[in-house]
Amino acid sequence: MLFLFLSSGLFLGWSLGANDAANVFGSAVGSRMIKFRTAAIIGSIFVILGAVIQGGGASHTLGKLGSVDAMAGAFTVALAAALTVYWMTKLRYPVSTSQAIVGAIIGWNFYSGNTTDPASLNKIVATWVSGPILGAIFSALLFMALRKLILKARIHLIDLDNIIRISLLVVGAFGAYSLGANNIANVVGVFLPLAPTTDLDLGIIVLNGTQQLFLLGSVAIAVGIITYSKRVMETVGSDIMVLSSESALVVVLSQALVLFIFSSQSLSNFFQSIGLPPIPLVPVSSSQVIVGAIIGIGFVKGLNNIQFKVLGGIASGWVVTPLIAGLISFFSLFFMDNVFKLEVAKDIHNHKVMKNTNTQLPADTIIYNSNRIKGSVLEEK
Repeated sequence: MLFLFLSSGLFLGWSLGANDAANVFGSAVGSRMIKFRTAAIIGSIFVILGAVIQGGGASHTLGKLGSVDAMAGAFTVALAAALTVYWMTKLRYPVSTSQAIVGAIIGWNFYSGNTTDPASLNKIVATWVSGPILGAIFSALLFMALRKLILKARIHLIDLDNIIRISLLVVGAFGAYSLGANNIANVVGVFLPLAPTTDLDLGIIVLNGTQQLFLLGSVAIAVGIITYSKRVMETVGSDIMVLSSESALVVVLSQALVLFIFSSQSLSNFFQSIGLPPIPLVPVSSSQVIVGAIIGIGFVKGLNNIQFKVLGGIASGWVVTPLIAGLISFFSLFFMDNVFKLEVAKDIHNHKVMKNTNTQLPADTIIYNSNRIKGSVLEEK
């Protein structure tokens, strides 16, 4: 039964692989430095490693946003996010899977009567702004540093081409690892309360219940990369701005650094140990970071290189994604609850009855009942 309900999460993972995960190698493929097949294989391997090894950090914050406590509810929330991302992918927009799952969870909160944790929501929304900004800053600084290094080194063009090609593969592997570590929370985060309680012994490694979900979700991401990510790579890799091989290297590295920062528990603990605020461990949109990184290089090269019309379409997708996911989630939950009679949240009907009773009970009835209680107490005395 768990695998049946988990199918929507796997669909979401596939959608993430087709959309967000394409951004890891989108600039490299768009600049013709790496073949799509090579990028897909390397991306698939390392996204699985990142999810299984380091995927727990960002998942906790997403769980605090809204703890989906019923299997049918988790299925519906993940399905709403997946449908939103899939639709945007068909339109060739590199949208945020993070925004889609957050919007879907908030839709579940509204339907079930649960409160949305404002602290967790603020952390996540803050990264929707800080992620692209950090990506732009990193890419601008790295691009200027790389350009100076190349001029001083005076490397032959053929040798430089080979060095950058190898560097793109290495940095892309790091980017895929960071993506798996950070974004696996989007794929199976809502299913964590329902994770298996028994460990899985694979001989080389033993996976706990949470890691088993991470493994399944990351395999779905890998399938999405291999089967359907090429069209989004073309949008990110060439439509926003034509990238040179050096620019592609910087973009991939900037994206990998930002995602790694927001998923590293060790780095967050280090910041606390030296008296700095901890880094919020939240799922960050790789699409937003990669677009920010490309814009950062555009500022260094000159704004004339940026296709603002394409950028405007991508930005509009970011705005409507959480709204669409939230609406689909809300109405789908209503359908699952009232048509299929499936439990989408614990004690949801009790919450509704209490809410209706509190809002519909006349004031004089409340006063009358309180007087009866007082009278009964006096009579007992």
